[in-house]
Amino acid sequence: MKRIFCITALLAATVLMRAEGRRIPAGETFLEPLQKRDSVLIADQLRYGVLLENVTEGTPLALPEFQLDPNESPLRIVGSWQLDSTRVSKRKESPARYDIRASLVLTALIGGTYELPDLPVLLDGDTLVFRAADPLVVTELPVDMETFQPHDIKPQVKIPYTAAELFPWIYGIGMSLMAVAALLLWLANRKKKEEEAAQADPAHIRALRKLDKLRGDKYWKPEQQKLFYSGVTDALREYIAARYGVGALEMTTAEIFEDLKGSDIPTDLYAEMKDLFERADFVKFAKFTATDEENAKVLPGAIRFVTETYQQELAENQEKEG
Repeated sequence: MKRIFCITALLAATVLMRAEGRRIPAGETFLEPLQKRDSVLIADQLRYGVLLENVTEGTPLALPEFQLDPNESPLRIVGSWQLDSTRVSKRKESPARYDIRASLVLTALIGGTYELPDLPVLLDGDTLVFRAADPLVVTELPVDMETFQPHDIKPQVKIPYTAAELFPWIYGIGMSLMAVAALLLWLANRKKKEEEAAQADPAHIRALRKLDKLRGDKYWKPEQQKLFYSGVTDALREYIAARYGVGALEMTTAEIFEDLKGSDIPTDLYAEMKDLFERADFVKFAKFTATDEENAKVLPGAIRFVTETYQQELAENQEKEG
């Protein structure tokens, strides 16, 4: 609109009243609620303005600047004037003509009936006066103070999920669970095959493989000795159970070596293994700390026990076959 009209200034209403030229009644104002309903409530906004018809392009135009006293009127002006052209008429070699809507936005803070002010518009030296047709009626919501009970703030409305919204989540979770289950099943089958393959090896091979993992003096530290002696004795218990048919895995040290009496184990090897198992019991259950010298003899003694008893088994089998 700035390109269409030459708006000289915004003059106060009193200045418009005193402007030189004629005062011409120009019609009625319009009042339109911005909220589309039958009544006007407190704080509703309304567009209040005038319609100027057939305004020639370039015509000087000035609009009033309202200053409503908040102590005298509950009406408030929201924003400044707005100009909109509703129709444009152009002819050859003639300036264009426009229908213009000039309006501002009002609101009321208190319910009641209010007379709206007239709107004087200075147009081409003449003061056009637009009268307010009807008063503004602002309605308050009726409240029965006898039955009124204050309520707390309502919580957010919980809208139930639809099947279309839940399906992607259910599908994704289901596929994830299936993938996890498949991975766990594959790991379980792999571990089972490894255990079966390990069990397929002879007892002395399994024992020597486990003892080999315990090599090194890093297990001789006081805080590691319990793990070291447990690993050695567990490997020997499994070997004794497979070699001599003794339930060594569930038996105490005394019970194991009581059952091994009278076997083909050499006397010195029997005594050495018994001493090893008893020392392991002290380390595991009595917080005993073995010396480095004692620890250094553990693995060689255990390996010698497995290899010599296995060789005895081979010799016995060869003798039987011969």
